[in-house]
Amino acid sequence: MSIHPSYRTLAALLVGILIPSAALAQKSYDPGATDAEIKIGSVMAYTGAQREYASVSRAENAYFQMINDRGGVNGRKINFIRVDNGSDATKSLALAKQLVEQDHVLLIFSPLGTDSNLAMRAYLNEQKVPQLFVESNSAIFDDPVHFPFTMGFFATYQMEGAAYARYILKNKKAAKIGVLYANDDAGKEYLAGVRAGLSEQADAMIVKAIVYESPNHSIEAQIRELQASGADAFLNLTFGLLATQAIRAAYDQGWHPLQFIPNSSISVSIFIDPAGTEKAQGIIANARSKSWRGREAASDPAVKDYLDWLRQYNPQANPHDQNNVAGYERAEALVEVLKNCGDTLTRANVMQQAANLDVELGMLRPGIRLHTSPTDYQPIKQLYLIKFNGQAWMPVGPVTGE
Repeated sequence: MSIHPSYRTLAALLVGILIPSAALAQKSYDPGATDAEIKIGSVMAYTGAQREYASVSRAENAYFQMINDRGGVNGRKINFIRVDNGSDATKSLALAKQLVEQDHVLLIFSPLGTDSNLAMRAYLNEQKVPQLFVESNSAIFDDPVHFPFTMGFFATYQMEGAAYARYILKNKKAAKIGVLYANDDAGKEYLAGVRAGLSEQADAMIVKAIVYESPNHSIEAQIRELQASGADAFLNLTFGLLATQAIRAAYDQGWHPLQFIPNSSISVSIFIDPAGTEKAQGIIANARSKSWRGREAASDPAVKDYLDWLRQYNPQANPHDQNNVAGYERAEALVEVLKNCGDTLTRANVMQQAANLDVELGMLRPGIRLHTSPTDYQPIKQLYLIKFNGQAWMPVGPVTGE
């Protein structure tokens, strides 16, 4: 049977219309992504001096387990592959190569530490592998021009330092400030933020600034030197167990200045309890998350969701450990990015979606949200100050930041 020419023309037109539509509907994958799975890698410290931060990674893994139980991300289960650098930043590059070249992950997520992330940054950008939501507050990871595949997450050390300086200017104008900071990029960035916040009064108000080498087994000598300087405000810009040691040493030596510690050292169960809660009373720090303790907090639906998740998926975690919230927030943000990728799970699209975020997370305090652009790789740019009352952290000011 012959076919009328007009039908042939119509058929050709239909084919011409349908083929591009089908092509657009096709799925696109880079290594680490399939119809069933998304492989995510992370370089974490499960042993060594920074092992206390492993609870962040465990919380992230628990969040992904919850997502998988609910069907995954757009029908794909997350396979979270974590490796331990033993708190040794020099091992991180080799571990990143292992995750990319042997495990074939789609991206590296929430790797710990400034030095560790710097060690792997050039390689991951050369390979065009996302280094996403790094676990460091250094502003150095907000550099999309030179490192378009690396992105930070929380407010920077500079922002924290400037916020503390502004608090001192407002509440203790005649303060004599002593500063203890790490002899590394993070410590110097923190000090730069303090000086920027104090502005032209920085030289007059900072009576002593001392560096410590990290890791360091004791900083008691530095505490004695700061006390001898006459400082009545102490910017204790130490991290992890060194913060615990500094809090305890200052109190035991009879020095009771107005004291500040970094956001990364605020976990009550991990860092404050070992120092002694009475020795930490009155210390000021900063946060971005809601409180999850007390009846008023539990009436918040987002807090209830967090507590339900903690009980069901992370029951062995210390409920007072703020690191659980940090991991929960980072994992929630990554799931949002992956959802937005749809069926185009390429590394380039992961970064495109990460660079176009405008979203609230349930556990972030109102007024704090994730916002990025192709020229802005710092998702969270707000914080609020908190004070330890001997039992818990309490807000002492409104949300501040950019």
